Amino acid sequence: MTRKIRAKKMIPAAALSAAAAFGLAAGTAGVAGAASKSAGGVTVEKPASATIAEAGSSLLYPLWNLWAPGYNQKYPQVTLQTAAGGSGKGISGAANGTLQIGSSDAYLSNAQKQKTPTLLNVPLAISAQEIYYNIPGVTTHLKLNGKILAGMYTGKITKWNTTAIKQINPGVTLPTLPIVPLHRIDGSGDTFLFTTYLSDSTKSWSTKVGYNTTVTWPSTPQELAETGNSGMVAACQKTKGCVAYVGISYQSQALGDGLTYSQLENGKGQYMMPTATTIQAEASGFTKKTPATGSISMIDGKVKNGWPIINYEYAIVNKKQSSTSEAKAVRSVMEWAIDPKAGNSATYLTQVGFRPLPEKVVAQSLKQIKSIK
Repeated sequence: MTRKIRAKKMIPAAALSAAAAFGLAAGTAGVAGAASKSAGGVTVEKPASATIAEAGSSLLYPLWNLWAPGYNQKYPQVTLQTAAGGSGKGISGAANGTLQIGSSDAYLSNAQKQKTPTLLNVPLAISAQEIYYNIPGVTTHLKLNGKILAGMYTGKITKWNTTAIKQINPGVTLPTLPIVPLHRIDGSGDTFLFTTYLSDSTKSWSTKVGYNTTVTWPSTPQELAETGNSGMVAACQKTKGCVAYVGISYQSQALGDGLTYSQLENGKGQYMMPTATTIQAEASGFTKKTPATGSISMIDGKVKNGWPIINYEYAIVNKKQSSTSEAKAVRSVMEWAIDPKAGNSATYLTQVGFRPLPEKVVAQSLKQIKSIK
């Protein structure tokens, strides 16, 4: 579904996600004031009239639905259309010209860059992924790790009271309940993130399945295939015994449906909860390593007290837009999105559990944005 947003502010339920968990109240999305250089060094260009189509990542979709009315308050001459559809849709749409901005949780592969050399992947914000389950009577944040999750998704671990799970969760009574692994059927950056975590922790997964926005999932008796983050949450809510990987921007929907998220083992062997502090800790370990292109995996780094599944959320954009006015509007939208006083402020990001870009990465993203013509 495509949503065209003008002056009216629309905040979907899924976007009101992690405010409680992050200890911050969801604020009003509007940011007023004239275009100017912010404390982070971003000057937002005044755009010409244009219609800009954005689509892709369902993880980023709730944030775009906050950004769009906020940007439109400032620049009503731009019609910003937002849609989900998965990161694969965002990448392909930007490549074939049907989208001015494609959204993706995954950076471009070498093959994609070779096919369309003018494509950019521009970091916009930092997000995270959580692991949810539906075990009646169990509300404890269970400890899980990559090897156990790989076992669930290959069919080697089939019951919730399996010894491997019980051993790292002493004192928790787990039922003899079949595990139902849920995975995305659409081209998904969330799949890219999750399978990267499994590949990093489990050699057999890395060699036999690997990581990508789409993979050939091992066939298991209980597996279910779903579309989008909302589809994953809805299916898990209806399915006792499920396990599902879900973007943090859907936390309120998942918790409202009675699901519970796990602790996860990080690269230091610590079991952590997904909080603003642990996400920020993980991100800090990658700031200096982030290249000018923004193409980097931040999964499962050797970072103390870090949450192991985080990533940059990307705008996939062609440097060569179809017109000068379109290019100007695209630059303006993206500059506003990374501006620490506008789209990258806590006013927006905490509503979906995201973290702002570090100053170094803001500068790198801005340089890429300026190359759009």
